[in-house]
Amino acid sequence: MAVYHLLLSSSPSLVLPPRQPNFSSVRRIPTHPRLTKFSSSPSSSSPAIRKIIARSTLREDPVSSEADNPTLQIGEDSAAFELGKQKLVSWVYFGVVLGVVLFILNVVWIDNSTGFGKSYIDAVSTISGSPEVAMLMLILIFATVHSGLASLRDVGEKLIGERAFRVLFAGVSLPLAMSTIVRWVTVMAASGCSGVHEAIWVANFVSFFFLYPSTFNLLEVAAVDKPKMHLWETGIMRITRHPQMVGQIVWCLAHTLWIGNSVAASASLGLIAHHLFGAWNGDRRLAKRYGDAFESIKKRTSVIPFAAILEGRQVLPEDYYKEFVRLPYLAITALTVGAYFAHPLMQGASFRLHW
Repeated sequence: MAVYHLLLSSSPSLVLPPRQPNFSSVRRIPTHPRLTKFSSSPSSSSPAIRKIIARSTLREDPVSSEADNPTLQIGEDSAAFELGKQKLVSWVYFGVVLGVVLFILNVVWIDNSTGFGKSYIDAVSTISGSPEVAMLMLILIFATVHSGLASLRDVGEKLIGERAFRVLFAGVSLPLAMSTIVRWVTVMAASGCSGVHEAIWVANFVSFFFLYPSTFNLLEVAAVDKPKMHLWETGIMRITRHPQMVGQIVWCLAHTLWIGNSVAASASLGLIAHHLFGAWNGDRRLAKRYGDAFESIKKRTSVIPFAAILEGRQVLPEDYYKEFVRLPYLAITALTVGAYFAHPLMQGASFRLHW
């Protein structure tokens, strides 16, 4: 589960009709869950028209005084999962793909008799005799490759296609993430401070609700469905526009407090720095892909948790809780609890690798 977290790091309100602009020459353009390009319509080619469209989809509709100032939805509804629309054959295919990937990962990277994982760890460790430096180097290599490929996504998808680029992205990032995680899990077993276990557990549990907003579409992650760059807007995105960064910070602080040694601190420093860069890079990529639609969502969200809500830029619907009562969040709850109880198994497996 922790490998999945590192690999995939890189994010419904009441919807009312958009207000009719007071320009007779402008054709009314309804809001769409994914406004990828405002310039797709001839009537929206000029900057002035694009601003009018953005305002009509962003601002509160003053027509209904009983609507409690709702905000029109521009982006996608995160964590939406309709069981009736799922295809059994797609999930069977997903299971097969996952099994094949894990088998190849074990043979090529994890198994010491056939894989290159141990050689990679040994090579990085020779850079410095300090375990703190070695941990930082592992994270730096992973972050450079992972974020570098993410930045090249648009170019790569045009050259080889969305599915092929997803396979390349995962095939390169997953082994590096695996090595980093194995070293981290080994460090985790080194020490622990009694008396703060419950607080650490609660912080860790909360962090996972922030960590996984962009991995709900598992069929896209495995390239079973065509991978897309999503512009999420609901659920955890209302609290912070970069939930994965927030979750990573909470997770790192909790584990550093629990482990309490310099290697854990250096690993946390590296991971947090990577996610801070990822937040900036993510905004840059979304702005490039979605343009005015992203800028509109950016105005009513915040990087700092709850800031947009406290400032009145984000208006929560009355039934906001329903955006979390969904199968993906229930799955996250089950997996987080399961990972907690599986920690001894993870630690034992990491020690048997002798990395």
